Amino acid sequence: MERLPKRQRHQQLARLMEENPFMTDRELTRQLKVSIQTIRLDRMELGIPELRERLKLMAERSYDTVRSLPLHEVIGDIVDLQLDRSGISIFEIKEEHAFSRTGIARGHYVFAQANSLAVAVINDEIALTVTADIRFIRPVKLGEKCIAKAYVRSISGESSKAKVELFTYVGEEMVFQGNFVIYRSAGEQDREGEADEYEDRN
Repeated sequence: MERLPKRQRHQQLARLMEENPFMTDRELTRQLKVSIQTIRLDRMELGIPELRERLKLMAERSYDTVRSLPLHEVIGDIVDLQLDRSGISIFEIKEEHAFSRTGIARGHYVFAQANSLAVAVINDEIALTVTADIRFIRPVKLGEKCIAKAYVRSISGESSKAKVELFTYVGEEMVFQGNFVIYRSAGEQDREGEADEYEDRN
């Protein structure tokens, strides 16, 4: 197996980290075809912290505050949030989340991460899931980290609903996909405000 020159490997490592800061050292070894010790040395030379520290740094960045539910009720750690636009959370499958005999994650935890992020991304004090069209693409296993990415595709003031598309990945592999319709009270408030404004004018 031909190894890349060190300089070229460093360039690829930096690019991979920029594209996906959640990649583990083990995933990087598969991508760059070197030992895990080499990856760790490369990261140190490039000043790239380990995954735990990268997650902590991302979580400390300024991002919008969740309005629709208390932060402790969100399943997974939110590392990026732009209300009414997009959000990212990460959730590690631990022993209490998996079947003891198979080590496969219980599906309701994978769904709960996705559902709570779809609600959290809505810029409203009241946001509730109306419908969810979901697909489990492959089982998630003990020790894997689920990275959920939510995108608000549309917001309708008339129907008081928002459509949120969500993808969950383990590394580069998609493991879950969902399309959520979220009820939001702001649409009703907007209509009430319009009605009050009409009465004031007349």
